[in-house]
Amino acid sequence: MDQELDIEQYLEEQYDIMDVSLLAGKIMLESGAETYRVEDTMMRIAASYGIKESHSYVTPTGIMFSIETEEPTKTKLMRISNRTTDLKKVMLVNSTSRRIAKGELDVPQAYRILKRIYASDETYSLQTRIAAASISSGCFLMMFQGGWVDFIPAVIAGGIGFASVGYFQELISIKFFAEFMASLIIGVLALLFVYLGFGAEPDKIIIGSVMPLVPGLLITNAVRDLIAGHLISGLSKGAEAFLTAFAIGSGIAVVVTFL
Repeated sequence: MDQELDIEQYLEEQYDIMDVSLLAGKIMLESGAETYRVEDTMMRIAASYGIKESHSYVTPTGIMFSIETEEPTKTKLMRISNRTTDLKKVMLVNSTSRRIAKGELDVPQAYRILKRIYASDETYSLQTRIAAASISSGCFLMMFQGGWVDFIPAVIAGGIGFASVGYFQELISIKFFAEFMASLIIGVLALLFVYLGFGAEPDKIIIGSVMPLVPGLLITNAVRDLIAGHLISGLSKGAEAFLTAFAIGSGIAVVVTFL
């Protein structure tokens, strides 16, 4: 009887370790971490808790994790639906992983900490992000050798374009449609400012205003995953970045063609 209880407790502990590893991987993947970093962190956490051999397979839309034990191999699958950029969460998970490796956290403590990280929402407010996008649009315009006369139009167009992405995503949960509409609005505003005499170079205004929409982190992660040998993840992220760029370019092309 005691032996059966010990086996049940042992199996339960293994499942708890898998839950901790999967939660850490989910937070990192949803927050914009590279695929190879997610896999490495999950296996390190499992190894720190005494799992001699574990396997993780991560794609942008799912995580599979298994552990090899004396009992039959245990495998769990987790679906990833939402992806954003929150590098602070990635840093917090990395910090928690290091504490686990040092033996400072047991399994329940680590799970509670990761749950708090997952539930936390410390991102900047929408108004702050719009303001940052507006200012960066003006700065990008100057970087691309635009004139000061176009600075304010780029700030306004960039801010409105960035805000419209969130609006259209809530209206229709299709990311590429939202980016297409945002770039369309940016193009219309740029031409309108020049037509009204508030700007001089519509191409520079458009270039500066669309830069906050460009998937820079996604492109970087796609290249890093390809270099690390994660071909499926690298190609899928690259395809997502290409579709985003295509949506932005299509919106501008429609404006330039018909207006």
